[in-house]
Amino acid sequence: MDLHLIFIGFIILIALVFDFTNGMHDAANSIATIVSTRVLPPRFAVIWAAFFNFAAFLIFGTAVAETIGKGMINISAINETVILAALIGAICWNLITWYLGLPSSSSHALIGGYAGAAIVKSGFGAIIPSGWYLTLMFIILAPAIGLALGFVLKIITSWLFHKQSPGNVNKWSRVMQLFSAALYSLGHGGNDAQKTMGVVTSLLLTAGYIHEFHIPLWVVLLAYTAIAIGTLTGGWRIVKTMGQKITRLRPIDGFCAETGGAGAIFLATHLGVPVSTTHVITGAVSGVGTANRWTAVNWGVTLRIVWAWLLTIPGAAIISGTIYFLLSLFHF
Repeated sequence: MDLHLIFIGFIILIALVFDFTNGMHDAANSIATIVSTRVLPPRFAVIWAAFFNFAAFLIFGTAVAETIGKGMINISAINETVILAALIGAICWNLITWYLGLPSSSSHALIGGYAGAAIVKSGFGAIIPSGWYLTLMFIILAPAIGLALGFVLKIITSWLFHKQSPGNVNKWSRVMQLFSAALYSLGHGGNDAQKTMGVVTSLLLTAGYIHEFHIPLWVVLLAYTAIAIGTLTGGWRIVKTMGQKITRLRPIDGFCAETGGAGAIFLATHLGVPVSTTHVITGAVSGVGTANRWTAVNWGVTLRIVWAWLLTIPGAAIISGTIYFLLSLFHF
């Protein structure tokens, strides 16, 4: 059998492992609020989220995949080893932050790892600056939009239901939260699965198995399947941080946070921006907590999360760059 083909298959497998860890790591984004408000028990919540993670392929296109695959790194400046190093570095960062219970960004781990390995191989000329502007802007905009939408939705729902009894509000908001969690899971799958699709398509193009950047259907289906299976595994350390440590949530709060977060992710996906779903939901949860009262938000935990965000791109870049250097010593 062709050894090169085996090597490419191995890298695709690693890409799917990254997608799996993405789903595992970011499962908290989809299910933390719905578990913490006890709308669904954990076992059913992950099934709910995983189903809509996969179903997203029926709704979203491939704009984010194209940004990742050909809009941020010059494909002519990389090789298969760069992609392998980027994936391993991103997986390492995901596992480190998962172990520490930090909801960092799998998306930024991937693009940071991709950039780090590409720079070690070809220098800063491998970077396409125009492809980074919106992505870097959304590091700030994503949580800000999530916070604003969560805040506004909480104000609106409080005004709409202020004459209702708490029991009645909880009853209806528990039902609404099923839909908001589904929306958020759709957004999560639609944005995050595309990142792996973009990397795998770049690999196929670099290796000469395709001759233009076009994402095959089998790549789409594999990416969505891997992220959905990853979501099924949970990620309970981060669920606890997202759903309990930032602010205390009720079902109506969970509905507002998930709906606001879904709106922000849908916008980013439409624009082709590989946004961090972690950033968005953290901002949305904080916005809902702020609408209740400023002191309802544990800003110390939020600040710790922000530090994880700031360290993700350079941290993953350093790990992946080091891995590429080591692999190149062995002529991979």
